[in-house]
Amino acid sequence: MNQLTSLKVRIRLAGIIVFIFFIQSLFSQQDRQAVIRGSVKDSKGAPVEFATVYIKETQQGTQSDLKGDFLLHVAPGSYMFCVQMMGYETYEQPIIVQPGERMTIPVELVEKRYALQEVVIEAKSSVQRINESAYNAVALDATVQHNLTANLSGMLNKVSGVRIRETGGVGSEMQVMMDGFSGKHVKVFIDGVPQDGVGQSFGLNNIPVNFAERIEVYKGVVPVEFGTDAIGGVINIVTRKGFNRKWHLDASYSYGSFNTHKSYFNFGQTFDNGLTYEVNAFQNYSDNNYSVDTPVKEFLPDGGSSTDRSKIERVKRFHDTYHNEAISGKVGLVSKPWADRLILGVTYSQVYKELQTGVRQEIVFGGKYRKGHSVMPSLEYRKRNLFVKGLDVTLTANYNKNNTHNVDTSSYEFNWRGEKRPRAGTPGEQSYMHLRSDNNNWNGTVSARYRLKDIHSFTFNHIINSFHRSNQSLLTPGSGPDPIPKETQKNVSGLSYQLMPNERWNASLFGKYYNQYVAGPVATSSTMDEVVRVTKTISTTGYGAAGTYFILDNLQAKLSYEKVYRLPTNNEMFGDEDLETGDIAIKPENSHNVNFNMSFDESFDKHAVYLEGGLIYRDIKDYIQRNITGLGGGRYGAAYVNHGKVLTKGYTLTARYNFSNLLSVGGNFTEINTRDNVATTITGSPSNTYKARMPNVPYLFANADITFYRHNLGPKGNVLTVSYDNFFVKSFPLYSEALGSSESKSVVPTQFSHNVSVSYSLKEGRYNISFECQNLTDEKLYDNFSLQKAGRAFYGKLRVSL
Repeated sequence: MNQLTSLKVRIRLAGIIVFIFFIQSLFSQQDRQAVIRGSVKDSKGAPVEFATVYIKETQQGTQSDLKGDFLLHVAPGSYMFCVQMMGYETYEQPIIVQPGERMTIPVELVEKRYALQEVVIEAKSSVQRINESAYNAVALDATVQHNLTANLSGMLNKVSGVRIRETGGVGSEMQVMMDGFSGKHVKVFIDGVPQDGVGQSFGLNNIPVNFAERIEVYKGVVPVEFGTDAIGGVINIVTRKGFNRKWHLDASYSYGSFNTHKSYFNFGQTFDNGLTYEVNAFQNYSDNNYSVDTPVKEFLPDGGSSTDRSKIERVKRFHDTYHNEAISGKVGLVSKPWADRLILGVTYSQVYKELQTGVRQEIVFGGKYRKGHSVMPSLEYRKRNLFVKGLDVTLTANYNKNNTHNVDTSSYEFNWRGEKRPRAGTPGEQSYMHLRSDNNNWNGTVSARYRLKDIHSFTFNHIINSFHRSNQSLLTPGSGPDPIPKETQKNVSGLSYQLMPNERWNASLFGKYYNQYVAGPVATSSTMDEVVRVTKTISTTGYGAAGTYFILDNLQAKLSYEKVYRLPTNNEMFGDEDLETGDIAIKPENSHNVNFNMSFDESFDKHAVYLEGGLIYRDIKDYIQRNITGLGGGRYGAAYVNHGKVLTKGYTLTARYNFSNLLSVGGNFTEINTRDNVATTITGSPSNTYKARMPNVPYLFANADITFYRHNLGPKGNVLTVSYDNFFVKSFPLYSEALGSSESKSVVPTQFSHNVSVSYSLKEGRYNISFECQNLTDEKLYDNFSLQKAGRAFYGKLRVSL
């Protein structure tokens, strides 16, 4: 019995030993797996998306991502490593893979040109594809600006037809003017996600340029992929994703005039199993204590005051400090069979802004300020070829909890010298308040695109936006929120069909459906002390078409048309609870938008030339206009009204020349004729402003730039860059031309500003230092209602990119 038991024990022991060796061999096989990673780029260094990366002997493979990066697991052995992409020569490289090895292979694909039914096919980068699409669109490579202190608005100012208009220095109110449209007519997206209600920290004049990889600008006619009601156009910020790289770091700090500090930090890492995380953070701070030229109110001994408008003094802004901070964290999975990208994120931001002036510069504040913070969780899911080949799906969602305080409790009145005296009557420089606004925004988008045989493409997009605002006065302890909140819900759906028979031409047809529900308080008495809840619903449809044709290989024509609607924004219906008054009854704008463009793009030897010209036509009804209104007692505010009809015609010209990697010079010119098209008033009498220019709208502006590069200055890989650019804006009427002479004081003067910058990059861009001078000749610059901007300013920046 003991021998039998001993034999059983030995058999069991042998089985355990065999099992252990089996498990060990499995783990050994896993340990022997090697990892091949790298990036696919073209001869110009631009990433090549969705290239096929595979092992020839096994046909095991993957695709490059949006950054051109790839990751591939292979067993040890000798192979032929291959990369294929239409329009490029096939890349082949013999490799020997050792057990557990981590191999990096940088791939440079060589473009090829070949005839197919007399059509030249070339592979194109993301920037090229946008520029050559059927829409009036342009893509800007933001990476070339990463060493400078500019924010995203500075880059957009160099786009033909686009003008960024600010009311002052860092953190000031900003509007984008695009082909005659401005403000809320132009919508902003980040990675295709609408930025409605995200707060001031993520305004274009606050986001550092390092945040973006490129900026896409669609003027007039907007593809359904954005699912928006933009009547003027769309700006889409494409961020730097950088997944499939082991880790990356980009950090910078800049300091400059008016005690301005700006910093940016980005760090991310991706593991072999597809787990990825990323942290983004940035801040802006400035005293904004620059000098302005203005009449100054004199305080009289009897308690009165007087202002001699003919006497101009140069004074410093003394109550305009601004700072904002934002941090965003993301974590998720990439390059999985069921998801190309599944990312969860959360963003926190805060802002503090002292208010130096009202809507006009003659109004000066010394104690009024605004502050707020927001928390925004988000979700992103993207998958190419979901369920079936050719079906690409994107889902995004975000919720933004925003809290804003408007504080106006000062018992003093101020003049531009910073002098003050006790205020007669109740406190408050504009209106006595300490108001807290709780804003809740959430956005959801779903987009699906199906490609059929690379000739037909169908796209569906739907976006839903919900907004809820409740106000509470903190002046009275124990008071609750207003009994009637302000609410909106917006849905925009789009469906498009694109025909792409070959590379020479393509065309798109699309339709859009708009729906908006609005609810909020409306006063029923002249004293504004009685309100009732009012609701309204808006539903309508739009449509359009776009097409492009390459007349020659380097000569392209584009034509696009859209009947488009823009639904009123929350501020236009409800105001900002401070300086702006809304109107819940305001109607949506609608417009017939037409764009026609011709472009020429040719490279030969070391030379490259790009020329473009465009024609613009906009026929707008129920145009929403922001007007300045008197409130009595020397106070002013802003209000939104439906003006009626506005007709816009114009043209843009762009030219650029590059010589090798040594020189880039170019510029653009824009003339936009935006005129009042209301022939008769409500009473039937002729309108005094018919055919007059719309007030406070620049109509002729231009810019030019030249950049010199010196490569390998010092050690190999170091680059010196010297740039000069300028901006010109012709004088334009502040109020309607029909109300006075164009030479009257109601004219914003002609402006011509100049900027220079020098940057030096070391070790192929790892370490960078730059110096800039903005407004070199110290010109007087204005954008909105003669609110003066900063004069000459100097900035320096240090940046590390690893």
